[in-house]
Amino acid sequence: MSDALVAPIRPIATDDSWTRREILQQPTTLRATQAVLEATRAEILAFLAPLLAQADLRIMLCGAGTSAFIGECLAPWLTATLGRPVEAVATTNIVGAPHLYLNSKRPTLMVSFGRSGNSPESIAAVELANARVSVRHLVITCNPDGALSRMAGANGHVILLPEETHDRAFAMTSSFSAMMLAALAIFTGVEMMHDRVAAIADAVAATIVRSDRLAEALAAQDFDRVVYLGSGVFEGLAREAALKLLELTDGAIPTAFDTALGFRHGPKTIVTTRTLVVVFVSNDPLTRLYDVDMIEELRADGRCAAVLPIVARDGTAGALLVEGASTLADADLLFPYIVPAQLFGLHCSLRLGRTPDQPNASGTVNRVVQGVRIHTPAA
Repeated sequence: MSDALVAPIRPIATDDSWTRREILQQPTTLRATQAVLEATRAEILAFLAPLLAQADLRIMLCGAGTSAFIGECLAPWLTATLGRPVEAVATTNIVGAPHLYLNSKRPTLMVSFGRSGNSPESIAAVELANARVSVRHLVITCNPDGALSRMAGANGHVILLPEETHDRAFAMTSSFSAMMLAALAIFTGVEMMHDRVAAIADAVAATIVRSDRLAEALAAQDFDRVVYLGSGVFEGLAREAALKLLELTDGAIPTAFDTALGFRHGPKTIVTTRTLVVVFVSNDPLTRLYDVDMIEELRADGRCAAVLPIVARDGTAGALLVEGASTLADADLLFPYIVPAQLFGLHCSLRLGRTPDQPNASGTVNRVVQGVRIHTPAA
């Protein structure tokens, strides 16, 4: 590991925030989420099986903000797994331009993710879909009292996750991983995920131990900007990681995200001598080669302050290794890989004197989005 990643650490304030607790609880909440799915497996199958039997069924993974990024992570993987297109469509896009995103000619399964289930755009997206499309709803939420839970009705099915996943902090952490695991398991096969979830939870626990001090050391470097790179399923994760740092530092540290191959096509100009670049390295043999090429190129350039690969297979210099994960599928690596980004955001927030549970001092950004006016589209 390079000297830039192990510089002396200045003391930070003691942190007993909900943010930290909710990051650290993820091994437990992932196992609890799987238990909920196994207990309700029959009901899930009864709802989904007739829908998946429709060859022309459109599957949309929908949410706003972090909930939308769940879809961006999973859509490529589920498309390949199911052998049919699965689309990630943000509810913010549906509400802003429903004529572009809702197709009345195809039956649709709308999978809605919601920590609170009360985001105005997510509620409006369901209403628009009901009015314009032959649609069934699968709601994956952490809040039994949220609007999404009530809206599914006879036309849908609600999967209510353990109470602990209804994060109290501003930034979504355990709610993100729990909802993502639920969708992955539901479409992969709940019974097939039992052993996989045990391995995932173990990898998350090991990564928490290995990355907490590293995240604190990185926060001490006072980077002027941070870039997250990920290919395949990790493109969506890179976007979520970038958002976590923005949220928890109240925008004090600018961030960017891209794919390893896409980064060269202009976005690489963001790199300065005070930039940290984090690369989520794939376990897929081909994709991994491109990730490693970018790591080597960035180091050869000598422009950025530090490059941190996050890997599941040993052999990459200066990397954070997720132990026991060398044989995990990339979809399973989503869960341990996001942990260092969450912890880094937390430590940067503390270092900058923010309050992690409510980092936006001005009150202009809120845990549940406010101030959205929903306009009625033309018929």
